[in-house]
Amino acid sequence: MNSKKIASISLSLLAGSHFIQAADNDRPNIIFIMSDDHTSQAISAYNGMLKDILPTPNIDRIGNEGVRLENCFVTNSISTPSRACILTGQYSHKNGVYTLLDNLNRNMPNVAKYLQQSGYQTAIIGKWHLGTEPSGFDYYNVLPGQGEYYNPKMIKIGDWGICANNTNKETTYRGHSTDIIGKEALDYLDRIDKDKPFFLMCHFKAPHRPWRPAARFKDLLKDVTIPEPENMYETYENKGEYAKIIRTGMEIMNRNDLKGDMPPAGATRDEKRKKNYQIYIKDYLRCVAGVDENVGHILQYLDEHNLTENTIVIYTGDQGFFLGEHGWFDKRLMMEESLRMPFLIRYPKEIPAGKINKDIILNIDFAPLFLDYAGIKTPSQMQGKSFRKNLKGETPSDWRKEMYYRYWMHADDAHNVCSHYGIRTERYKLIYFYGQRLGMTGSHDKPLTPEWELYDLQSDPAEMHNIYKDPSNEGLIKELKNKLLELKTQYDDLDSKYPVLDNLNKTYFW
Repeated sequence: MNSKKIASISLSLLAGSHFIQAADNDRPNIIFIMSDDHTSQAISAYNGMLKDILPTPNIDRIGNEGVRLENCFVTNSISTPSRACILTGQYSHKNGVYTLLDNLNRNMPNVAKYLQQSGYQTAIIGKWHLGTEPSGFDYYNVLPGQGEYYNPKMIKIGDWGICANNTNKETTYRGHSTDIIGKEALDYLDRIDKDKPFFLMCHFKAPHRPWRPAARFKDLLKDVTIPEPENMYETYENKGEYAKIIRTGMEIMNRNDLKGDMPPAGATRDEKRKKNYQIYIKDYLRCVAGVDENVGHILQYLDEHNLTENTIVIYTGDQGFFLGEHGWFDKRLMMEESLRMPFLIRYPKEIPAGKINKDIILNIDFAPLFLDYAGIKTPSQMQGKSFRKNLKGETPSDWRKEMYYRYWMHADDAHNVCSHYGIRTERYKLIYFYGQRLGMTGSHDKPLTPEWELYDLQSDPAEMHNIYKDPSNEGLIKELKNKLLELKTQYDDLDSKYPVLDNLNKTYFW
C-alpha cells in the first residue's frame, strides 16, 4: 500500500473518531512512564525475591495509591514491536512492526494523534526506537536508535531531517540518560499550559543491556550476594530443541556485559552462570535504582504543582525480562518472566487505592484505555479494549479469559530465538514453536522442526514440566488448540497467509 493511500486512510480514521464533549478541566492528564526491559520481578510492589534487595518505593507508590496489574501481558516480547502495539492498539501483523528491524509507518493512526486532535498537548521524551520520526506529538526529544547510557545524544522536534542526514547534529547531553530523560520530562511539564490536558510519554532507556548505571550507584549492592532463581541451572531436557540452541544463557555474556570481569578459562557452564549472574543482576538493579529515583521526581513535581488529583500516572516496562530464571537473560519467549509486563496505575479521582487486578490485560489495550479517559471511543481498527472498568473493580462479564501471543523474529543474529505463537489462559499455556522465518526482517532461514509445549501454571508456575506429551492431556490440548485458532481468526492472523507454515501445519499442528 503506497504512502498516499495510508495517509488518506489515517486522516479518514481520525476524522471518524467519536469524541465525547467534555471541558478540558474534566479530562485527566496522562503520564505514561515506560522503562526498557524493567520486569515485574525487579519491582518490589510485585513481592518477588528481590523486593528486599532493592526496593522501588517510588514506583510502588503508584500501585499503592492505585492498582497493580498481575496479569498484564505483551503480545510480542521485544522492544520495537511492543512499542508499536502500545501506540497503535494493534498486533504486530496489523501495524507492520514484526521485528526489531521494522519501522513504524508514521502515517498510521496512533493514540497520540487521536489525543492531539481532541485537544491534548502531546509529547514523547526518551527512547522511541521505532525508526521513523515520531508523529502525533506536539513535542518530542528522543534518543536516536537504542541510545547511549552516558552523555546521550537526543533529537528534538524540528531536527529529525537534519539529524537523518548528518549524524553530528543531535544535541549531546552531559550525564546519565535516566537523569537526563527525567529532567527533560520535568522541563516539559514546566512549559506546558496547565489549563489544558496533556499526554506525556516518558521512556527511559534503562535497564536495557549492557546495564550501565549512574556513577552514584556504582557501589550499590557491592557486598551483597543476590539470591539465585531456583531454576537458574536448568538443563532443558523437558523443553524443545529451541532451548538448546538459544543464545540467552548467562554463560554467553560478553566482556561488555560483564564490564571485563570474565569467568576464568575452563569454567563450566554453571560456574559461568553463577559468576555472571551476580555481575549482571547488580548492574541491572543499579540501573533500576536510577529509574525509581526519577519516577519519584515526577511524582513530587505533580504533588508540588497541584496536579496529582487529575493526572493518571502509569508505570510499565516494554515487556518482561529474564533475571536468571531458566539460566537466561533477555526476553522474546512466551515464558512467564518474558511475557508479563509490570503495570501500575494511579488516578485518585477514579481508581481506588491499594487494589490488585488479575484480569488478562494486553499491551494493545493501553491505547483504548487512554482514549477512554479522554472521552474518545476506541477506533474500529484498534484490536485492544479499554480496561477502565476493570481498574475500578467492575470487570465486564465478557472480558477475555485467554490471550494470544506471537514472536516473529526467527533465528535472529543476537539470540537465535525460535519463532512461535501460543495461547495463555488463566491456568494453562500452550506454545507452538513453528520455527520458520516467513520473510521477516532480521530473521534467518534456519528452519526447526515444529514442537509444542504445554504448562499447567497452577501446579508448575516456573514452567519446568512440559506436559504436552502426557496422553491424559489429549482432550485439554484439543480444547486449547481450538481456542488458539479462534483467537487467530479473531485477530486476523491466519497461518493460511503463509504457505510454508500452512503446509507444515498439516503434519505438526494436530
